[in-house]
Amino acid sequence: MTYFLEYTVPAAPDNAEFEFPHDEIQTGTTIPLSETDAEMVHTTELPARTGIIGATVPEAKLEAEQLIMHSRATEATLYADPSNSLQAGVGNVVARFEKGLGWQDA
Repeated sequence: MTYFLEYTVPAAPDNAEFEFPHDEIQTGTTIPLSETDAEMVHTTELPARTGIIGATVPEAKLEAEQLIMHSRATEATLYADPSNSLQAGVGNVVARFEKGLGWQDA
């Protein structure tokens, strides 16, 4: 089964926000902020959807929890998604995780 974890990464406590250039013409191009005149996008958090390897739900939860614990995210949603989509919200919700409370099955 293919699993995906969706979570939100907040900016670091010493930073008020993330800042990155937005260039609709050269999408996907990464360049240093100091070398662009593109419009700057500011956000206090970044959404993420990451593929999780696991043959079973317990294996996927274990792998997902390791990722969450090594990030600044405080909560996440685990999806079973056989379509392998990177679009947010695609698939069936398997469980939700919150630091300090653990997993809540869907």
